Amino acid sequence: MASSALSWEELLEALPDGTALLDERGDIRYVNEVLLTLTGYAREELVNQNVEILVPPRLRDTENVARREHGRNPNTRLIWSDQNLSVLRHDGSELSIDFTLSPIAFEGQSWAVASIRDNTATRELEQAHSDAERRAVAAEKIATATNEENEQRFRLAFEDNMAPMVFSSSDGLLLAVNDAFCEIVGRSREELIGFDSKLFTYSDDIGLSEEIYRRMTSGEAERVRYFKRFQHKDRRIVAAEVSISPARDSSGQARYFVSSVRDVTEERALTAELSHQALHDPLTGLANRALFDDRLAQAHARVVRQGGLGAVLLLDLDDFKAVNDTHGHLVGDQVLIEVARRFEKVTRSSDTLCRFGGDEFLYLAENLASANEAEQVAARLLDVLVEPLELVGAHIDQHASLGVALWDRTSPDTIEIVRHADVALYVAKGEGKGQYTIFNPGMNHRATGHFSLERELQGALAGGQLSMHYQPIVKLSSREIVGFEALMRWRHPEKGMVPPNVFIPLAEQSDLILDLGSFALHDAVAAASSWKQRCGEASELFITVNLSAHQFQDLGLVPMIENELRTSGLDPRRLVLEITESVTLHNVTKTMNVMERLISLGVGFALDDFGTGYSSLSYLALLRPRIIKIDQSFVSPTRESIRNDTLLEAIVTLGNKLNMIMVAEGIETEAQLARLRHLGCELGQGFLFSPAVSVANVPAILNTQPFDSAEK
Repeated sequence: MASSALSWEELLEALPDGTALLDERGDIRYVNEVLLTLTGYAREELVNQNVEILVPPRLRDTENVARREHGRNPNTRLIWSDQNLSVLRHDGSELSIDFTLSPIAFEGQSWAVASIRDNTATRELEQAHSDAERRAVAAEKIATATNEENEQRFRLAFEDNMAPMVFSSSDGLLLAVNDAFCEIVGRSREELIGFDSKLFTYSDDIGLSEEIYRRMTSGEAERVRYFKRFQHKDRRIVAAEVSISPARDSSGQARYFVSSVRDVTEERALTAELSHQALHDPLTGLANRALFDDRLAQAHARVVRQGGLGAVLLLDLDDFKAVNDTHGHLVGDQVLIEVARRFEKVTRSSDTLCRFGGDEFLYLAENLASANEAEQVAARLLDVLVEPLELVGAHIDQHASLGVALWDRTSPDTIEIVRHADVALYVAKGEGKGQYTIFNPGMNHRATGHFSLERELQGALAGGQLSMHYQPIVKLSSREIVGFEALMRWRHPEKGMVPPNVFIPLAEQSDLILDLGSFALHDAVAAASSWKQRCGEASELFITVNLSAHQFQDLGLVPMIENELRTSGLDPRRLVLEITESVTLHNVTKTMNVMERLISLGVGFALDDFGTGYSSLSYLALLRPRIIKIDQSFVSPTRESIRNDTLLEAIVTLGNKLNMIMVAEGIETEAQLARLRHLGCELGQGFLFSPAVSVANVPAILNTQPFDSAEK
């Protein structure tokens, strides 16, 4: 059946993208409704205006370059797809777009069609499909004649478009395709025209488009953008974003549909990879705490609704620190990976295995028939560590302790469930290595010492039990003091000195760490501002203060530091903040913004415990610290080894080549000092020179240095 040819205005209005017809001066002669919707202009506000009205001032130079390029070669098609490309809307805002400028010569004049596509959002959509029985109707529609003007404009806007495009009937038959579409599906025009999309649609996506055609034909939807998968002729899968809109006749009936396609295969793959990284531990590949918490919340909700029994098992490797101290942290990482692989082998398909952090693992067991089944899971996990780990250059007997928390619909929230597993683990460790224990309420009193200490810490600051001590940082070549590290000490009225590695982790579990951090910074800055240089060098003493990852999430951190510097009068260049790579784990962008604000004040950063993390090198490149502090496990290892010595040399060499100041921690002997000097390590600290001393004893140390060669 024949039909009258569409005018070029109707063709431009049918296009799914915003489109403008430009003369050779760049003046706008026609705009379609899509462009008016995207920009917020009325038609009379754009027609006869220069296209520069739509170009943001910052992109005017780019637009001029494009216009010169077009002027040199009027037949050149220009295509941009860039995240920084945008169009200036009527209200002054900018809309991120993809842009195409296509030339055409008509009636002796040079024209151009400019097309813009909104690339700010995508929606899941469906692809057209229909019955192949009406191909004869499609062939008749393809044969519809157009005049010469329409043919030229059609060739410009459709056939020669770099974007894959399709014209299809209301029944889903392909009426016309351009070369770009043939390329994306790997088929010729002859293989496509007259057929429906089942020919090149991935099997799982066949049938998605019927509702799309129904909605458009009925007028429920005018333009739709959706996602579907094509199957290339070579069998590979192509992920595509399809934009489809109808071309209607004067009565409003859809005569055919125009589809524009964008290949998003690489974009989807990258998104999937980033999503995986956000929910999995980078060392072992197991689920991380965020994914575990989500799975536990879902499992708990199901049990509350439907009943049943579940369990959380918390595993902690026994004496894992000794592995790092004896074999080094590279071997320690291999142990964690091998342990994770063994645990995976006995993980049920319905359960979730997570690396909780450090040498701890969490296991979520669902759909348990009884407490006995949870014990069977615990036994299987511990049994996989009976056989020693055979690693390159190491034969390691590694065992674990395990705490089990059972829960049902009457159990408390998920946070309490994990805490119960932690209490059970604490009890299991007290009963010997390689044991598991199931939580019961009576266990709480056995863990009272641990938890009561946390409560006592809350009153320690107000009670004057906390104080700052200062350990000298020495120039190794001359033994002269160049700075101090501020270290917190807790003198408990009954227990005596409580080690920092006991109370600092307790504070990290709550906002108490913010109060302790504020106290440490205030005292350290006040102390440093009162010191006078007495060691004969030109520069003044610097002070280093440790910051936790929790503090970096506090909006008041930068104002607090600014206030302390202003109040004390301390030169910001004398303040160095010690951080570990863990500060970036919560929010990399926010952490880097905080660091940049502090660096702009003149404050420096030191990367602490360097060499102990599996990602130390990548974090070194990210954080770019002024100082690198070499962990004492490399300086004074539990067991001397050629491997450890090689690692120490590599760390010092790396830091020196990056023009960073190297500080060795934990120097205890003259032999260690001599080795560090030989390697070119500039600074160091440790008991060889002095332990951390109270602020009242700092002047005496400054008066007696440089330190002599007698070991302390």
